[in-house]
Amino acid sequence: MAIRILLSRKLGKVRWTQADLARRTGIRPSTINDMYHEMCERVNLEYLDRICTVLNCDINELLVYDPPKNREEVITTYRTKLP
Repeated sequence: MAIRILLSRKLGKVRWTQADLARRTGIRPSTINDMYHEMCERVNLEYLDRICTVLNCDINELLVYDPPKNREEVITTYRTKLP
């Protein structure tokens, strides 16, 4: 995946646990865990807003675009999935 979630790095910097973040944002611990381990396919914008607010950070500290090494291969893959 080309978009990375850097939540684990950010929590490490502020020395918070996933449970700390869940309590302070009201986001379910399982959702925080999925984001922490980059296992989610979708991210709720309201959740990103809450996380940025409580961590006092910008969105670019949580999300980063990491382009694939072989871009043409990825584009071809996406095209074959179209109906």
